[in-house]
Amino acid sequence: MDMSDPHALALHALVWMLSDARRAERLLAITGLDADALRTGIGDPAVLGAVLEHLANYEPDLIACAEAMEVSPAALVAAHRSLAA
Repeated sequence: MDMSDPHALALHALVWMLSDARRAERLLAITGLDADALRTGIGDPAVLGAVLEHLANYEPDLIACAEAMEVSPAALVAAHRSLAA
């Protein structure tokens, strides 16, 4: 996976978030997304941006995700900015 690609980073972060029930429930509750929106929007920069925005707004998960993905938290934030542009 190309960790410099914002889409790839967002997809990997989404998988990381969905791998834990607590994080997944929080993502859905805060973003207003549901399982159908995630499935249909998986290639939509707005949906992927919302996923990264959610992650960027909760520093403990941002840091944990970045560590799990072996990227910097700044890389995830930059990917969010890229997708939101």
